[in-house]
Amino acid sequence: MLSRRTFLASLGVLPLTTFSFGKPKTKVLPLSDFVKHLEPIGRRLEIEGYYVWCASPIIAPDGKVHVFFSRWSEKYKMGGWIHKSEIAHAVADSPTAPFQVTGTILAPRGEGYWDATTCHNPHIQFVDGQYCLFYMGNSNGKTDTKRIGIATAPSLDGPWTRYDKPLLEAGAEGAWDDHCTTNPSFIKHPNGEYWLYYKSWNTKEYQEAQGAIRGNRKYGLAIAKNLMGPYQKYKGNPIVDFSRKGNNAQVEDAFTYLEKGKFKMLTRDMGYYNHEVGLFMESKNGKKWSEPTVSFFPAEAYITEPPAPSHLKRYGRFERPQLLMQNGKPTYLFTAMQGGKYATSSCFIFRLS
Repeated sequence: MLSRRTFLASLGVLPLTTFSFGKPKTKVLPLSDFVKHLEPIGRRLEIEGYYVWCASPIIAPDGKVHVFFSRWSEKYKMGGWIHKSEIAHAVADSPTAPFQVTGTILAPRGEGYWDATTCHNPHIQFVDGQYCLFYMGNSNGKTDTKRIGIATAPSLDGPWTRYDKPLLEAGAEGAWDDHCTTNPSFIKHPNGEYWLYYKSWNTKEYQEAQGAIRGNRKYGLAIAKNLMGPYQKYKGNPIVDFSRKGNNAQVEDAFTYLEKGKFKMLTRDMGYYNHEVGLFMESKNGKKWSEPTVSFFPAEAYITEPPAPSHLKRYGRFERPQLLMQNGKPTYLFTAMQGGKYATSSCFIFRLS
């Protein structure tokens, strides 16, 4: 791993390169200020027998760091997230300390429930005096029943209350979001409203698309007067749509937050520049967003790891970025990354200077 001094010095070179898993191509990428403050810490939550994904952190009143993350048995390979994922809980004394897993808090509930076959995409928030865990579930092990729901608790240690209906349904047939609702990100707006950002795409586009990346993922916004809804979809949706770029550029893994009165968004690039960097956007109102700049580089910019195992096809990039916020400021970036000690996947953490 690079020392902090060496890494910061290297920023003068890295922006001139777009990475392709060790095969750089010359291209200038616009950098955000965010990327210049990242210090790689390393992998966490390497758990034998499991793939680990979607790590969402929060600080407890006692100063400890709690993380809610997705995991599934390694026997289901990387694709197990869609039909066998559960959400687990871990605690550490600090963001850089080892995490101790306390166990599973949300598991698929079985036939008859909206989250019957998977629980994934955890996103933890403290809202109105309680802890709110936004997540995605599905009822058939496929993408077309993915829906965003919520579980609530008085403490980060539970008990967690689950609900029989999701928070947000897919759109009507033919709508841009008629396929699903997934990858939640939430903001309690200063005006008192509850803003839920979500990813979706169109079923027809999904069915007709060719190749490994099907459909065209976009982001929408739904707003409610109460935490439990009903959530009304913003008429200007989708609020982030990269399809105009061509080459099936898409929006993936958005994390939204407020800092000093400005809305900000981190995503994993899915074809805007390439498929290996992260993106950063800003907004004055949370609805109209700036053109993206780079928020983080590929893994090879920060660490050196063994060659990719043949069964890992997304090796070398960071996904599902989520921030640890302290006193209204982001202090650590939590991501998901394939590989690690058990050749599955784990969390990877950055400090923000």
